[in-house]
Amino acid sequence: MTGGGVTVSFVFAAERRQLILEMVRANGAVSLRELARVVQTSEVTVRRDVRALEAEGLLDRRHGGAVLPGGFTRESGFPQKSLSATAEKTAIADLAAALVEEGEAIVVGAGTTTQELARRLARVPGLTVVTNSLLVAQALAHANRVEVVMTGGTLRGSNYALVGSGAEQSLQGLRVSRAFLSGSGLTAERGLSTSNMLSASVDRALVQAASEVVVLADHTKLGTDTMFQTVPTDVITRLVTDEPPVHDDRAATDLRGARGPGCA
Repeated sequence: MTGGGVTVSFVFAAERRQLILEMVRANGAVSLRELARVVQTSEVTVRRDVRALEAEGLLDRRHGGAVLPGGFTRESGFPQKSLSATAEKTAIADLAAALVEEGEAIVVGAGTTTQELARRLARVPGLTVVTNSLLVAQALAHANRVEVVMTGGTLRGSNYALVGSGAEQSLQGLRVSRAFLSGSGLTAERGLSTSNMLSASVDRALVQAASEVVVLADHTKLGTDTMFQTVPTDVITRLVTDEPPVHDDRAATDLRGARGPGCA
């Protein structure tokens, strides 16, 4: 019966949109690519679903994906982050590692992209890496010619990072050539930001210790604004990112805005 066909189509759409909504609520932000993979449909269809859910006020469209409504995304857990934009993070880590010279002293913040960077830094002789990330330290643990210096602090289990006054105090008086940082979002207006106050405070201390600041952010972070600013745009020396998808106007706009005198 014709009506039956229409009804089945509607049910499938409703179930798909409910699943999309549940994913966004669970993770805070999900890319269209990941949504399409999970619900087993095309990105075009998912984009229509996201628009419909946005019209109902249930989520917001951002950076080629969907986020919680209200303009500020919450932080995803480490398992979700590690599965997001993996190819892009690998390419970004390769480019960032090429900036590091033999015998250099640097600081590396917490994050899945900085973890990828750390894996490549294991091959740089005479390097000293100061970090508050257990994952960065683990990636460098067996590198014979790399010295790893851990900050103090309280362990934040969601991203395996040391935070709090202990971490910040251990960075006082430190001076290194570069800081490599990631975050939850990057906009031309506010620069790099994160969703957690304690993480943001330690990241600011890492920035204070460095002569140059290199931000690692894949295109899913571009155009996303989160609660706590860590690095203003004019403090960022270099942004290492990938090219946003053609349809992602917000990310492209913020990438253009970030390409100012203080950002290469």
